[in-house]
Amino acid sequence: MQRTPARSRLWPNAALALIATMAPASAGEAAPDPVKLANLVRQDCGSCHGLTLKGGLGKPLTVEQLGPWDRDQLVHIILDGIPGTPMPPWRPLLSELDARWIADRLKQGNLP
Repeated sequence: MQRTPARSRLWPNAALALIATMAPASAGEAAPDPVKLANLVRQDCGSCHGLTLKGGLGKPLTVEQLGPWDRDQLVHIILDGIPGTPMPPWRPLLSELDARWIADRLKQGNLP
């Protein structure tokens, strides 16, 4: 009988634990933190979309520019990015609730 090294037996458990910590929470998900998310949009999104969100490397994130897009489309773009463009996926860092909050604030033009 061949014995499996201990590290080989531990790998599946470690991998599952890592995936669980990276996956966004579901039903028990915490409410979005407006201060944290507004800062993220201004700093991280603003690095491409302009610090005033009126455009830069990325398109403007103004009410007028986002008018044709519905909330679900924006949430999809925020979470999954746009392949072939500099728009990265934010799913590893944001929950769907966070992305909805961001999309709603941008569509309404009332980012705190």
